[in-house]
Amino acid sequence: MRLAAGRGKTTAAAALLGAAALGLAFEARSAGLVFSFWPPGEMVDIGGRRLRLVCEGPTQSAKPVVLFESGAFGFSGDWAYAQAALTAQGLRSCAYDRAGLGLSDPSPEPRDGINVARDLERLLAAAHVPGPYVLVGHSMAGARVHLFANRNPDKVAGLVLVDSTPPEGLDDPLVREYIAKFTAETHAAAVAASLGMLKLLAGTHLGDKIGLPPEQDHEKRRQFASARYNRIAYEEVVRWPLTAQQARKTGPLDPRWPVAVITAGIDPGPVGRAMQAAQTPPAKASRRGHIEVVQEATHNGLLSAPFAGSIVRGIDFVLDSVSEADSGRTGRGKPPDSRA
Repeated sequence: MRLAAGRGKTTAAAALLGAAALGLAFEARSAGLVFSFWPPGEMVDIGGRRLRLVCEGPTQSAKPVVLFESGAFGFSGDWAYAQAALTAQGLRSCAYDRAGLGLSDPSPEPRDGINVARDLERLLAAAHVPGPYVLVGHSMAGARVHLFANRNPDKVAGLVLVDSTPPEGLDDPLVREYIAKFTAETHAAAVAASLGMLKLLAGTHLGDKIGLPPEQDHEKRRQFASARYNRIAYEEVVRWPLTAQQARKTGPLDPRWPVAVITAGIDPGPVGRAMQAAQTPPAKASRRGHIEVVQEATHNGLLSAPFAGSIVRGIDFVLDSVSEADSGRTGRGKPPDSRA
């Protein structure tokens, strides 16, 4: 028994030393890469603050702009593979860093859904990115794109929800249980980052669960270790229920908007099944709905190179639906019954 305990301590110590070595290697690599590339995108002034916007593809396109909204702890780089695929198709797409995340300046306003939506509206206006938009949201962003769509109905062509929880999903007690647990974990991460502890793990697989290209991977890992990044991410997550409530108050999505739901197929148990079940109602409520279950994908893995094609298929479905609808009417992307 003593020998087994000793081996256990040795193994734990070796694991800690290994994590520390990876963290130090990451810090050294980061120091060497600080000026080795220019981060993609532009910094746009939205009125005394700047948000980072990353747009790709032709500036002139007859099709709607694809607009990406990241989930918790997300930033513009999370969509690197999806954006590259859309660019190859000749489509225009834009992703951005919410206030305080990525390269964007922090905001003095609480990080609830309404304030985030206002930031995005100001960003698109200042950067002269006209609608209509195909709104693509991952994870926690399900409530955000719902809220943005109903605040800007004349600028919406359709929605793509990527393993995303819509606002009504919080009616399920198992979903609420998951969110409460995730909130506690996010708070722990913020505390650990403030103590510098996450620097030891930034070089491990935890630093980039997607597997991004080198430039975006570099940014993702630096943010993983950042105290400010983790603090603001926590401020967003703790307001997830409020954001969902704000979204629900705007009413349901217009059934004329095509909605594609792309969900990860790996089932992590009863809570995971509840999270999966909560995703599909927006597509079922739409007159033009699409649901794809990507069996081998994880929640973050859907954004990776092997599975980003499923996101693109969802976007293509929405764009094709818009084209079909446009053949019989004018004013693409604008539902007849717009909501204020």
